[in-house]
Amino acid sequence: MPIPPGPFTGRTLARLAKDLRERRTTSTDLTEQALGAATALDPGLNAFVTVDGTGALEAAKAADAELAAGLDRGPLHGVPVGVKDLIEVAGLPATMGSRHFAGYVPSRDAACVARLREAGAVIVGKTTTHEFAYGPTGDRSANGASRNPHDPSRMSGGSSGGSGAAVGAGLVPLALGTDTGGSVRIPAALCGVAGFKPAYDAIPADGVFPLSRSLDHVGVLAGDPESCLIAYRALTGAGAPAPVEAARVAWLDASDLFEGDPEVVAAVRAAAGELPEVRLPDGFAEEVLRTYRAIQSCEAVAVHADRMETAPELFGEEVLERLRGAAQVPGWSYVRALESRERLAAVADGLFARHDVLALPTAAVTAPLIDEREVTPAGRPVPVGVALLSLTCPWNVLGLPALTVPAGTVAGLPVGLQLLCRPGDEPLLFATASRLPA
Repeated sequence: MPIPPGPFTGRTLARLAKDLRERRTTSTDLTEQALGAATALDPGLNAFVTVDGTGALEAAKAADAELAAGLDRGPLHGVPVGVKDLIEVAGLPATMGSRHFAGYVPSRDAACVARLREAGAVIVGKTTTHEFAYGPTGDRSANGASRNPHDPSRMSGGSSGGSGAAVGAGLVPLALGTDTGGSVRIPAALCGVAGFKPAYDAIPADGVFPLSRSLDHVGVLAGDPESCLIAYRALTGAGAPAPVEAARVAWLDASDLFEGDPEVVAAVRAAAGELPEVRLPDGFAEEVLRTYRAIQSCEAVAVHADRMETAPELFGEEVLERLRGAAQVPGWSYVRALESRERLAAVADGLFARHDVLALPTAAVTAPLIDEREVTPAGRPVPVGVALLSLTCPWNVLGLPALTVPAGTVAGLPVGLQLLCRPGDEPLLFATASRLPA
């Protein structure tokens, strides 16, 4: 059975900001709603690993006082927010989803959290992450699996699974996540919300525990794409975009990357509308996936090598097995992957020669069952991680802005439409999303 809708279901950041300024609500009211929803609904979701009721209410009262005094920090001022447990928040535990960090409490905020506070946001708590963010399923964490609000027997997606579940269930209107190969977009798509991975380093990753430093992106999840844009602008200081003409949009046939569930692909393509079609250049799919795996593997092992040697028993079995497999990737393949990355960027630029935005599915399957490790989307068994990651990870290799928006349902489960653009064309990306059928 689906989780009952929480208090922020269907409430956009723009509407919440308007209500706050027109005194139809207060930050304290909103924060109490979020905390109440976490108490009532989160036991069925495991979206939060830590809830900071005392700190959140103190911050909400301070936000109310500032707004009453005429100090307006912007559209996030007074809004409750969840933060992925990979991202440090001063005074709150940061477990990284692992027993290795049991009891760890950072003394400083990550740079993105400091920007949230400067924008007046109220941090409600920390959301569940797949252990060390090393997995797209969201069901391998020291505090247990985060669950899909549309069907708690199914995955939320990962690794920002708690953020996806919290926003998807309406516990909070906004959450921070990280995305190394799809970890914002996958849970957003599987949980029926919007998620935005900006261009590489657009939101600083200082104070965010790394998975793969050259692929890691900080991103945002919200109920709708406009709310993602509002959060992105607040976190980057980007000015209000000037009006733009309709973007030139094309459908990217991504079957070379992964042959997905035909029903999912058809539903997403229908949501995108009538579009011209482009194909990936010959050999691009194989090279970009190989490049992603080599870079992520070598960089992840560099982060965890000491822990693997001194305390392997503290890892979950699946993540340790992945890390040991990654340790077998030779160093020369990493060097070649970095060289390949430059070639791929030039090739990918050609995809945008006649189009501003490319559209494709976010994940070419619906949410698998918790603990499921093999799916058969096109009549052949494939690892669940491959099915979830293959359509998102190439754009981390290339550092491209990527937005996922809800695109309906298949068999009652949400699916997502992914939109890509070149860095600098984000206004066209969000303008495209705003013109999609509701």
